[in-house]
Amino acid sequence: MSLSLLLPEEGVSALLNSWPNEPAVFERGSTALDRAVTPDVIDHYIDTGCVHADEIALVKSGPSLHPDCHRTNGRTDPAKLHKLYGDGYTIRLGNLQRVVPFLADMARVIQQETGFSNYLHAFLTPPRSQGLLHHWDQQMAVIAQIEGEKRWQLWRPEYSAPMREYQESFRVWSPEFIPKWEAAGPGVEVDLKPGQSLLLPRGWVHNPHALDSDERSVHLTFAIRERTPLWIAGKLIAAAIEDAAFRRVVLPGDLLSTASLANRVQETRQALMAYLEGVDVDQLAPAVRKAAITELEYTT
Repeated sequence: MSLSLLLPEEGVSALLNSWPNEPAVFERGSTALDRAVTPDVIDHYIDTGCVHADEIALVKSGPSLHPDCHRTNGRTDPAKLHKLYGDGYTIRLGNLQRVVPFLADMARVIQQETGFSNYLHAFLTPPRSQGLLHHWDQQMAVIAQIEGEKRWQLWRPEYSAPMREYQESFRVWSPEFIPKWEAAGPGVEVDLKPGQSLLLPRGWVHNPHALDSDERSVHLTFAIRERTPLWIAGKLIAAAIEDAAFRRVVLPGDLLSTASLANRVQETRQALMAYLEGVDVDQLAPAVRKAAITELEYTT
């Protein structure tokens, strides 16, 4: 079980049986993950430049640098990465499940265990530095600390159950957020150490940093793309393509006339309701399950 490489038995149980809404820290200990993805391995990916330039971001207490800052002739430039790291920039190596076979296998098994697709980023933060500032994410994350310590300051969600196109940080951001959070102080504060994992539910505001540490921090973030009822609804509607009535052309005149368009919307809604009433859910469910354990697109 790949989840057991990230969390102990009680943490895995929490994910599979209740889907927690509160952050929690677990003693992961040394697992096959820690033996396969060591700090030296992460350093090697930086030194070789084999992680695609589009999957790398450099951040220092604010927005990411322009990608050309770490590229030469469009390719990852290790020398530039090292210089920027020395200047205090956090290096994010994105989607390592596409690069590291062990992590590819792990991501695939996690999806088979949960029905949720997932991806993995590695973050290398220099001593006494910070990469990303306060923000929230639209999916559950499991953070595995590999080297050094990182402080995670956490606040309860501003919005319930954000999704990729609904109440993401950047879509609803207010300049008043950070002063408000800082004035109140974090609701939870964790100094994450090697061998520990932080389970971070979606929507929780987090401000991770190594500002008080004389050591660099290396951690892995496993982002778990949760399925939702809206995702199931999409599968139900997508199956309607088999009905020719839903493949007919909507005339331009109907799209450009408010009154005609209202009629078309009404007719389509009625047709969809009638279609859904006739769906054999027992027949459709296996196809939805197959999609859950194979689809890799973002779903939240």
